[in-house]
Amino acid sequence: MRLFQLVSALVLLVTVGGLSQAAEPQKAPNVLFLICDDLNCDLACYGHPQVKSPAIDQLARRGVLFERAYCQYPLCGPSRASFMSGLYPDQTLIRRNAIYIREHLPSVQTMSQLFRVNDYVATRIGKIYHYNVPKHIGTSGHDDPYSWDFTFNPRGRDKSDEDKIFTLRAGQYGGTLSWLAAAGSDEEQTDGIAATEAVNQLESYARSGQQFFLAVGLFRPHTPFVAPQKYFDMYPPEKIVVPQVPEGYLKTIPAPARSSISRKKEQVNLADKLAREAIQAYYASITFADAQLGRILQTLEQTGLDKNTIVIFTSDHGYHMGEHGHWQKTTLFENAARVPLIIAGPGVKAGGSRTVAPAEMIDFYPTLADLCGLTAPQYLSGVSLVPTLEDASQHSRTAALTQYANGYSLRTARYRYSEWGQDGMLGAELYDHESDPEEMVNLAGREGHQGTVSKLSTLLHERIESARTKPDGLEQIIFENRRRVR
Repeated sequence: MRLFQLVSALVLLVTVGGLSQAAEPQKAPNVLFLICDDLNCDLACYGHPQVKSPAIDQLARRGVLFERAYCQYPLCGPSRASFMSGLYPDQTLIRRNAIYIREHLPSVQTMSQLFRVNDYVATRIGKIYHYNVPKHIGTSGHDDPYSWDFTFNPRGRDKSDEDKIFTLRAGQYGGTLSWLAAAGSDEEQTDGIAATEAVNQLESYARSGQQFFLAVGLFRPHTPFVAPQKYFDMYPPEKIVVPQVPEGYLKTIPAPARSSISRKKEQVNLADKLAREAIQAYYASITFADAQLGRILQTLEQTGLDKNTIVIFTSDHGYHMGEHGHWQKTTLFENAARVPLIIAGPGVKAGGSRTVAPAEMIDFYPTLADLCGLTAPQYLSGVSLVPTLEDASQHSRTAALTQYANGYSLRTARYRYSEWGQDGMLGAELYDHESDPEEMVNLAGREGHQGTVSKLSTLLHERIESARTKPDGLEQIIFENRRRVR
């Protein structure tokens, strides 16, 4: 464990009354990895005027908040396989849901697996790899058993109460707008049960002194948006603001981009009342999830484990709630690509800071390894964010790459540039975040922006080529028509 092994091996002798006593050896940090499902940056600490997120806000006050953190694929399965392996989706070969990571990378050493082989106990509670929600709640979903020593699959009354859930498509919940203001307490919900188990685990670690990598994956605010009634009451529908889309907007973007925001026909042009209720339910689910995170973080502090535990909080991708006329994920816009990211704990010298340094989710793996003094696999594509955690003005990368379907997008400090199809044959998008942070005015093809498009196109192609590089030393299994070809 590099630095921490060396420090621990040096015993400081202190003479007290003529006797030599050994000082407590320094231990490498623990890791508490917290992730919500389908959470965008609608949080108070990210400037949202309505959403209440006190626990996450408090974590941000002692950690580093990344303003520009991005997923590599705005869909649960590909994103989770990507950050858990530290590789791009074109390297994991996972670009859709319901795939086990070792179907394509049988010998990969995942992020938590690195900690397992370095004498940490690695525990998963809830959703870290892909699950069909709510279908797989209470099961292991598409989990990777090699990643963990122990797993816990919570199942609450939100699963039992499915017949009470309102949905835009009968019998459909996970991929369709659906919600329920639930009866009962937080602790009866799946995420409430997960939080209770996390509390139990932390208390056990505090007693035993066991080093740990504890990953807690909450299911909310993924659809169906289920939370106890009290959280819905915090967001009266009449105070909800529904995003508006100007007439003729769809004609200004390439056909694949247009398809990505209009493919779910039942979720296009929602009636105002329905739209307000959907947003209310999403906000309620966020605040409910925040409350469960609060229970976990409070226990971390009460046990004293916070002094030697790195906490990372994030989501698997962003989410549209009516922006661009779209609901849910799977686009290359900022709404779906951007994720919340807060890192706190030992080694985070810039705690209490905000940074505009770009970050990608594949950076989690090398960053945690770096903070804990572990040697990560050389094939990782991510970069360590430790320079930024030590000084928020330092940047480990200059841009962030996201892909979806046949499109790729690059987010720089000022612009988002996207191309669809081979070499952009199906169209391009350019958005200037200085004048258009909501990405509603496509500048690609407009006079005066040719130089910017050319420069960003070259950079994007370089990044795509790098993201397609075969991981050195890793076997990739490729299937065509469900048959293995190599």
